[in-house]
Amino acid sequence: MQAQVDGKVIELSEAGWLNNLDEWSKDLAVEIAKNERIPDLTEEHWDIINLAREYFQDNGAVAEPRNFSKLMKKKYGKDRSDQKYIYKLFPTGLIKCANKVAGLPRPKGCS
Repeated sequence: MQAQVDGKVIELSEAGWLNNLDEWSKDLAVEIAKNERIPDLTEEHWDIINLAREYFQDNGAVAEPRNFSKLMKKKYGKDRSDQKYIYKLFPTGLIKCANKVAGLPRPKGCS
């Protein structure tokens, strides 16, 4: 699978995960989101994407959903921290969808 961003072809896995994490950009995130049936990334989407990327940069691993909910609650409050909220924005959830759009590695056991 491939995505085209700014005239450059970016290689993705068959499931749409970014092969080279260094190639991630906001424009690529928009393209990956479209593949995930998210037509527009709102500020709320970007809050999750940016927090997921920040966690990965600080910890070298993607956040587990429970830990991520705690981070969201601390930063954005209770209304924006539960799994229901995340699934509303990313239909297949944090692990499969938000991390993919954020250009993070595919977690073990995730298709």
